[in-house]
Amino acid sequence: MKKNKFKVLIILFLVLALTGCTTVLKDNKTKKAVYYETNDVKITLYENILCQPTDEGLIKKYNKYKKKIDISKLPKCEKFEINDSNYEGLWENLLVKPLAWVLVNANKLFKNYGLTIVAIGLLIRLLLAPFTQKSAMQSENMKEMQPEMDRLNKKYEGRDDQASQQQKSMEMMQLYKKYKINPFASCLFAFIQIPLLMAFYEAINRVPVIFEGKSFGLILGTTPLKAITGGSFIYIIIPVLIIITTFLSQKLNKTAPTPQKGDINPNVMSNMMIIMIAVMSINFSVALSLYWIASTVFTIVQNLIAMQIKKNKKAKE
Repeated sequence: MKKNKFKVLIILFLVLALTGCTTVLKDNKTKKAVYYETNDVKITLYENILCQPTDEGLIKKYNKYKKKIDISKLPKCEKFEINDSNYEGLWENLLVKPLAWVLVNANKLFKNYGLTIVAIGLLIRLLLAPFTQKSAMQSENMKEMQPEMDRLNKKYEGRDDQASQQQKSMEMMQLYKKYKINPFASCLFAFIQIPLLMAFYEAINRVPVIFEGKSFGLILGTTPLKAITGGSFIYIIIPVLIIITTFLSQKLNKTAPTPQKGDINPNVMSNMMIIMIAVMSINFSVALSLYWIASTVFTIVQNLIAMQIKKNKKAKE
């Protein structure tokens, strides 16, 4: 049964890897990514957008690269249909195009792409909740198991012979069974979640009109770095929110074991990850940042719910 699961995961990975992702438009001479930049925005251009931009400057920029992408052959974004455009492949047809269509049509209701991204992002997380909730509950079980795992690690500390390691593995599996933890479940949950979440990320990138609008007083197409260097310091709130929500999410979901001799301390790894995300976040577009923040807030709430469920179960026992 486990072998069949791994086969399915491998097939899914190959399908996603071989059917294409968002392609950055590059200049033939410089081989560098092409940007549309004004005093207010800095937008990355993509070869495989699904519909036409409406901003005149953006259109003009795209028209310089007609040999790579002729936007005149694309539908207007408000009229985009799932079967439109020349881009084919399972990844695009099954996930990216449908989500782009949902984005465009949901915006007719919200009248604001920032709100639309947040709403659809939360809806996706809600649909994935049955899987992610199981993952969150396993995290809580791992926290409960941690003291026994620490004792097990201490018991076999310095015992590197094969017999000791085999015995340790057997005792570890008994702990997993006792606390109802499936060590392979997290991988399965990830393979279920990641394709859909990444497809929504790509759908945002492939609908150029999203980056032309504003939401919450912020330009969706700009980056905090571009805005702040231009004097709009209000945009600092975007990386700040990303850092805070990521930190809280990691803190609530911390299940890493006590590091053994020679291991990298998980707290150091966690801090390094937050620093890396902080640096990256200043170059995220506001549109993509809103998706990140909404998704992370959902994760925080879900972990808090899992903690409360676990607490209530303990109180009843």
